Amino acid sequence: MFIDIAKIKVKAGDGGAGAVSFHREKYVASGGPDGGDGGRGGDIIFQADTNLSTLMDFRYKRKFIAPNGENGRAKRCFGKSGENLVIKVPLGTLVKDAETGRLLADISTMEPQTLFHGGKGGWGNAHFATPTRQVPRFAKPGVPGEEAEIQLELKLLADVGLVGYPNVGKSTLISVVSQAKPNIANYHFTTLTPVLGVVDRGEDSFVIADIPGLIEGAGEGVGLGHQFLRHVERCRMLVHIVDVSGSEERDPIQDFEVINAELKKFNPDLAQRPMIVAGNKCDLAEEEQIARFQRYVDEKGYEFFPIMAAIRYEVDPLLDRIQEMLSKLPPVLQFEPEPMPVKAPEEFGKHEVKITNQGGVYMVEGAWLLQVIQSVNFDDYESLQYFQRVLINTGVIDALRNAGVQEGDTVSMYDLEFDFVE
Repeated sequence: MFIDIAKIKVKAGDGGAGAVSFHREKYVASGGPDGGDGGRGGDIIFQADTNLSTLMDFRYKRKFIAPNGENGRAKRCFGKSGENLVIKVPLGTLVKDAETGRLLADISTMEPQTLFHGGKGGWGNAHFATPTRQVPRFAKPGVPGEEAEIQLELKLLADVGLVGYPNVGKSTLISVVSQAKPNIANYHFTTLTPVLGVVDRGEDSFVIADIPGLIEGAGEGVGLGHQFLRHVERCRMLVHIVDVSGSEERDPIQDFEVINAELKKFNPDLAQRPMIVAGNKCDLAEEEQIARFQRYVDEKGYEFFPIMAAIRYEVDPLLDRIQEMLSKLPPVLQFEPEPMPVKAPEEFGKHEVKITNQGGVYMVEGAWLLQVIQSVNFDDYESLQYFQRVLINTGVIDALRNAGVQEGDTVSMYDLEFDFVE
């Protein structure tokens, strides 16, 4: 089954927590803190795999979570970093943010791309020792890894895209010029998925893509719609196959105009892509039919090649011209990732908190605040002082005052609840 769009959830590993530990050794008095740091969480890496041609693997597995870093240990032993998680995708896969549609990466080369980073490990209590705080009984937790819901979208890497109505001979042409083996039959929509073939031209070769047939109204979902046209967006040039014989009682000129209109409707850039026209089934056409269509194509500024794909008649001159044009065209299109939108300083929200009054209890919430609370040992006086300084320096106390808190009111921060004291 050909799957070219998939939605998955990914999460990089969390950093390990720092350790609270004190050096204990015979004949060594007051060894001091020796808690080690936590390990870094594993990254999420995307890697192209030439053995894959579809996103079928992501139909059943939709969650990918990298291992967390290990916690720190005594004797200043650092925790082990989590292993990176490598997700293999077909060449030409676009990775997008599912919520905003922002392009994160174009996996069009074999170079691995790290898109989601694991969290840093937390500091052990050895970092917090000072001349005045010689027995720190707290450490920092690890930072959570990055996570997101993303959409994978496959856009095949091909030099040439074959477009045209169903049953005009696109599959026949690709079968005679390459080793591709598409389904071929005398009815519409024989080809239900894109097919790639490599055309060997001696020292040079190029990749050609057979795109399932378009019909009028594809933009409104008629037939297969525009479902597979994303796979011609990368193509360096197009070959428009037309049945010049009108064997299905259609006018070749009208066919040509309809398909071009559908291409333009899907993506206006496609209408500007270099194109040559191949008139197929010439053995079924009268000479005047071929001449009439050629005059029309010439007036439009396109080159015309009459062929009989089934017996490979005049196919080589078409391939020669394709090869000549490709030698002068830019390489296969690669999409540039979109940068993260720049926020105004007040939008960063590093120390933002949400304060709500629920029945006289002031509820304080903030992702960063939860990490701070997890790092505090509330049974230790010095650790409690550290927590109080954080609340003052980050503006949480001022925010509570602005929200109307009074002396003796109850403040709740996740699992922590206390009375407000000025």
